[in-house]
Amino acid sequence: MTARSAKAAPSRPPRRTSGVRPPRGRRTAGGPRGLHTRLKRAWDRPLTAYYLILGGSLLITVLGLVMVYSASQIKALQSGLSPTFFFRKQLLAAALGGGLLVIASRLSVRLHRGLAYPLLAVSVFLMCLVQIPGIGVAVNGNQNWISLGGPFQMQPSEFAKLALVLWGADLLARKQGKKLLVQWKHLLVPLIPVAFLLLGLIMLGGDMGTAIILTAILFGLLWLAGAPTRLFVGVLGTATVIGALLIKTSANRMSRLACIGATDPGPGDQCWQAVHGIYALASGGFFGSGLGASMEKWGELPEPHTDFIFAITGEELGLAGTLSVLALFAALGYAGIRVAGRTEDPFVRYAAGGVTTWITAQAVINIGAVLGLLPIAGVPLPLFSYGGSALLPTMFAIGLLIAFARDEPAARAALAMRQPVFGRRPAGVRWKTMRRRVKKRPSGER
Repeated sequence: MTARSAKAAPSRPPRRTSGVRPPRGRRTAGGPRGLHTRLKRAWDRPLTAYYLILGGSLLITVLGLVMVYSASQIKALQSGLSPTFFFRKQLLAAALGGGLLVIASRLSVRLHRGLAYPLLAVSVFLMCLVQIPGIGVAVNGNQNWISLGGPFQMQPSEFAKLALVLWGADLLARKQGKKLLVQWKHLLVPLIPVAFLLLGLIMLGGDMGTAIILTAILFGLLWLAGAPTRLFVGVLGTATVIGALLIKTSANRMSRLACIGATDPGPGDQCWQAVHGIYALASGGFFGSGLGASMEKWGELPEPHTDFIFAITGEELGLAGTLSVLALFAALGYAGIRVAGRTEDPFVRYAAGGVTTWITAQAVINIGAVLGLLPIAGVPLPLFSYGGSALLPTMFAIGLLIAFARDEPAARAALAMRQPVFGRRPAGVRWKTMRRRVKKRPSGER
């Protein structure tokens, strides 16, 4: 080797013999800290809320169909019907609800706002028809149904929940745009009078459970609108006093209140349903007695496929099944809160918050009644219990959340990345972030 070549040869750094570090990309690959980092990164992705809402709602609906089929067979046979009678009706409602979900998820925010007033007007009209003799139908002592011919009936008060969410969100968004929500009169009027009109029509039929859900939606909208604490407490106190009077003046409601935490049917078996719901949960154990092997649905537990389907789930699928249902509802509620918290559109925030309040409050009231922690309110478990009138507006509301989750800028960019043009991405385009795309620079450009 010549002196010139030896001089040009670069000097090599000394080789390390100890303290070798792993590659930079693998420093956080192992250990609890690395797992926490990866989970946090995955949880913060733009499409997390979208997938949680879509996947969680579909899983709840499918599992609900399975449990309706299992829990309703004996009830149908006792009524002289086919064992698949209730399941077929619920499957038809789920198919129609799936169509509504797809339509709602594809509509723009402007069209959703346009549905607010027509839906409210139709809901009020139908709830007035319920009180007309010969049109309204009484079920379990509550006259809040309209017969559609044959075995099909409709409960207009279920659609009033969706109407209040859309109309209230549109009203508050318009007032916020005009900066009127800082005044009490604009915060309360006409939201409170219209909500009380809906509550009055519902209570004429005796359905206090649906009235409680509607009240929860109203409080959710007021909370999102930033109602002052004094105003919020005042409205809550007024609703509490009215509710206490309605319970005190009804022997049926007083007996339901007395069955909280009951372990014995009591005199006249007034707590029969509540106690046998606990029996069903207690006999399920960790993994249940097996799908279709429930004993309480053989005439012991009233309404096993509607209000107390969660008890049958606990008996047949055990603690694992009930915790799975709770986890799905928790994920759905978290995703709804995330959509409402990340948007800059006031209507989307109010509507997403109202839908999340509706579904979460109804699930808590239903499950709390089955567990003996709350009085039996007669409300179904959303997306899970039998009942087409409850399933259709709820699935439309889920479609709203999906549309709002897709409409986030980062979510739109992430979805665009998953839809290549003619099977491949455009030439010369490279996705650098979730929010924008950057063109590749030609070679040699600085």
